[in-house]
Amino acid sequence: MKLARISTVHGPAPAVLEGESWAVIRDMFDTELIKTGERIPLAQARLLAPTVPRIVLGMAHNSGPEDRKIPPQAFSKSSRTVVGPGSPIEIDTGLGAVNIEGELAIVFRNFARRLSPEEVPAAILGATIGNDVTAIDQIPLDEKMTQVKNGDGFTPLGPVIETDISWDNAPIDVAIDGVQAASGSTAGLAWTIAEQVSYLTKYLTFGPGDVLLTGSPQTAAPVMPGQNVSITIPQIGTLENPVVALSGSASQS
Repeated sequence: MKLARISTVHGPAPAVLEGESWAVIRDMFDTELIKTGERIPLAQARLLAPTVPRIVLGMAHNSGPEDRKIPPQAFSKSSRTVVGPGSPIEIDTGLGAVNIEGELAIVFRNFARRLSPEEVPAAILGATIGNDVTAIDQIPLDEKMTQVKNGDGFTPLGPVIETDISWDNAPIDVAIDGVQAASGSTAGLAWTIAEQVSYLTKYLTFGPGDVLLTGSPQTAAPVMPGQNVSITIPQIGTLENPVVALSGSASQS
């Protein structure tokens, strides 16, 4: 089942895909999806970021099996970095090189605290595509990752949430201006999704709509203003975003 947030004449609304149209619903986090009766044809729908999280976390050093030798860690991203399909990734050209990272992003259905790996699936609504944009030249200057991970538009999400997906074997393809730039699979991550959620919920509570970026399995690529990024996970779709220069960017030192 595919869920989304779409633009309507009444404002943003959750919706479920039914055939060739989106059926507007009251709350995507309810176990029973109650429809309002409003329908929007696919061709007319403008998709927004599929969730409005209060918490966005990303797994650090989770790119391949060798990272399992390092204790698991995560970093925080401001929820204000979240944008939807088609929204710009804004780069301050004075702060050095920037990479995009194609990732599977988990969206929580319920409040989640101190979960065992076996309890994780019941707390998850589904998965969407995440782009964990990273100002890589800032990493040596900022061990807390604040200036590394929190630029405007640094967390594109979308286009939809898929509730029925194999989290631990999802292929991820990254293209820049239509040319493949990177490819990987969640099967290549050091820590499984269930392990990640179980670890993190020892220390904090996730809630409905919150997001976990689960790691970049060799799916990073450098970008610059003027380029267009496409990230595809076949069961979910393709997330596309343009890269632009932040207005008033600092001069390169």
